[in-house]
Amino acid sequence: MRFDILTLFPDMFRGPFDESIIRRGQDKGLIQIGLHQIRDYTVDRHRTVDDTPYGGGAGMLMKPEPLAAAIESVKQLNADATVLLTTPQGRPFTHTLAQELSLKPGLIILCGRYEGVDERIHQHYVDHEISIGDYVLSGGELAAMVLVDSVTRLIPGVLGSDESALTDSFGDGLLEYPQYTRPPEFNGLAVPAPLLSGNHAEIAKWRREQALRRTAERRPDLLAHAALSAADRLFLRSLGVLNVS
Repeated sequence: MRFDILTLFPDMFRGPFDESIIRRGQDKGLIQIGLHQIRDYTVDRHRTVDDTPYGGGAGMLMKPEPLAAAIESVKQLNADATVLLTTPQGRPFTHTLAQELSLKPGLIILCGRYEGVDERIHQHYVDHEISIGDYVLSGGELAAMVLVDSVTRLIPGVLGSDESALTDSFGDGLLEYPQYTRPPEFNGLAVPAPLLSGNHAEIAKWRREQALRRTAERRPDLLAHAALSAADRLFLRSLGVLNVS
């Protein structure tokens, strides 16, 4: 998987992309990351990337010419790459969307700044607009980092165990079950007995029920789209969750 990021602040990515899972993915040759300074695609001596909006209003807009030139140039590195724009107006970023993106041959992520980008870039160059939440950031760089991290985890071989990605929260539409490690007792709190039993079927049953319980308590909205078995529905009804079909 190749990620190409178009940004006015490429140095913001140096620390996050040089550590942990993303670093591991690069070292294994499973992902490539290209950082591209949008100002390098301007043609005036001031390297202008923004201008006032037609019709007036506060703030500045990113000009279409350097953005178009940047996208067209980077497309030469990976013609089949999908172009993403990080924007509060985009499709909410979810685990399901991350899975979809992980199957693409490459992603070009355009990081917006100022009051946004010229609408013609949306219309002619962007394949998907993505939002990481209902709030406003100073720019799209942090959102791009979130996208790269989330998608990278889903690329086979990046994590120590591919099972980790499958059992994470949202991997099966539910929040993850509680996790414990040594010691068996801490501050008067004991590890639940099923986890110490050595009975794999009992452990699996306990984990599934705890995932269902936690999701019902914290994110009941997820249950409407989760793949639930008859046993799952029966357990949820025992918790008083009646609106499961």
